[in-house]
Amino acid sequence: MAARKKQVIALAAAEGQVRDKTLSDRAYENILAKIMDGDIPVGGKLPTEQTLSEELGVSRPVLRQALKQLREDDVVVSRQGSGSYVKRRPEGAVRDFAPVGSIADIQRTFEFRAAIEGEAAYLAAERRSEDDLAELRNALLELDRCIENGELGVAADEAFHVAVCNAADNKYFVAARSSMKSNILTGMNLTRNLTLTKPQDRLKLVQSEHYAIFEAIEKFDRKAARKAMRSHVENARKRIFEG
Repeated sequence: MAARKKQVIALAAAEGQVRDKTLSDRAYENILAKIMDGDIPVGGKLPTEQTLSEELGVSRPVLRQALKQLREDDVVVSRQGSGSYVKRRPEGAVRDFAPVGSIADIQRTFEFRAAIEGEAAYLAAERRSEDDLAELRNALLELDRCIENGELGVAADEAFHVAVCNAADNKYFVAARSSMKSNILTGMNLTRNLTLTKPQDRLKLVQSEHYAIFEAIEKFDRKAARKAMRSHVENARKRIFEG
């Protein structure tokens, strides 16, 4: 009976955490919208936690989760004893390409990808075959062609990352990534659309990150491959909010 009670309490706690996470995501996007709309300018101070909690209808612990994510996205900065301030204003174009209510999910997808694909790249550098390298080269060449022609290149980008997971020779990397494919493609579509609005140097920078991953895998450099992949995915996440 006691064991059953503990299980019920644990389940209730887990459900509470999920509910809080959903509420914090909603608060995160509401604050982000205020910043993108210019309601809180760059350098401006966010309202106090109490004010924001009341305005957004969430508890202060939930609000703090939202603010923590905004700090990690480099959108706001906290100053000891002073409060939170807007560090930069993300472009309104983010909302043109991202479905309403999806930005928090997209950011979490990037966190997932950095972890999963970083380890896949590490193993790919150890286990890759010549066929794997050929698959990676083909994806890179297609991305080069997309850049040259000003095309979006989401399919080629996805093909490159799938090829890295295939080269790791572990079906669970492929399966884990496939389970998130819709979210991943949404994030890729957003980041590549935003990149097309920038000078072509941005496209070349992103492509240089792909080449760094490839070169590390080609040289059997596991640590460099992991680092290059994690940096690439984390940079993609940060580039969403480069105002």
